[in-house]
Amino acid sequence: MSDQSIRLSVDAVVFGYEEGKTSVLLIKRKFNPFKGEWAIPGGFVKEKESLEMAVERELFEETGVKINYLEQLYTFGSPTRDPRGRVISVSYFGLVKPKAFKILASTDAEEVKWFSIENLPKLSFDHETILKFAIKRLQGKIVYEPIGFELLEEKFPFSDLEKLYTTLLGRDIDRRNFRKKIIKLNVLDELEEKISKGSGRPASLFKFNKKRYFQLKKEGIVFEI
Repeated sequence: MSDQSIRLSVDAVVFGYEEGKTSVLLIKRKFNPFKGEWAIPGGFVKEKESLEMAVERELFEETGVKINYLEQLYTFGSPTRDPRGRVISVSYFGLVKPKAFKILASTDAEEVKWFSIENLPKLSFDHETILKFAIKRLQGKIVYEPIGFELLEEKFPFSDLEKLYTTLLGRDIDRRNFRKKIIKLNVLDELEEKISKGSGRPASLFKFNKKRYFQLKKEGIVFEI
């Protein structure tokens, strides 16, 4: 097989977070190979497209979801990963709030659906490998930059931020230490408003300080959890 037969594709791993649950957006393939099986949205890069343009287009065409920024994850290039021939895939990932999008299957997708990462269907190609890689990257990413601005309500109790981190990390955290470190980052503004949940004391509400939040994300501050 000659070098000219190598094709380039992109895949978009889109994670969703909502109410203490993590999901991933998958499509059911309309055509062979793997017709009727579930896969990560993606497809071939066109001749005059950048990788970023291609992954945004494929994601929108197959799921109706438009995301302005997806982070490059990894390049997968096993010679046997695609039965159609030698296909190298550059994968991307992102984290969103599912209810912010209206999903709609089109082009190569017969169906599109959010799946809990705890209850996934069998995936086609090497997409199980890609997804596992993306989960590890996501869990590594959230310990060195603050997250939550687009995933929580505008005003939220601190417990919602704790739940976000424990859900995405898949483990418990030291709540006292976590709160201390987050407050020290100065990305939250404590409001005078409070909220009552159950029979306990009313909890203060917080909101993200947008300017400080995006500055810290840009700087890539590390804070061990």
